Order: sequence, then structure tokens, then C-alpha cells
Amino acid sequence: MPLTHFLSLIALVTLAAGVTIALAVWANVPLVAVSFAAVAGSLILAWNRVGR
Repeated sequence: MPLTHFLSLIALVTLAAGVTIALAVWANVPLVAVSFAAVAGSLILAWNRVGR
């Protein structure tokens, strides 16, 4: 993967995370709920990979 694609991918992921947090704050969603959703999603994806 070329360096420019890699760096733009990192920038895009960081931007998406920032937008997600900004929308959660704007919608008055507790950050604990957002954190729980992120951890739950991570555990689900990890469980799926281990199960294979």
C-alpha cells in the first residue's frame, strides 16, 4: 500500500471517530454509552475471528 493511501486512511479513520464523538455529544448521548458500544463491537468482532 502506498504511503499516501496509508496516511489518508489514518486521517479518514480519525475524522470518522471525531465526527462520531461530536454527534454523540450533540445528541446528548453519554460518553459511557458510546464507550460501551465500542467495546461491545470490538468484543463481537474479536469473538467472530477467534471462532473461525
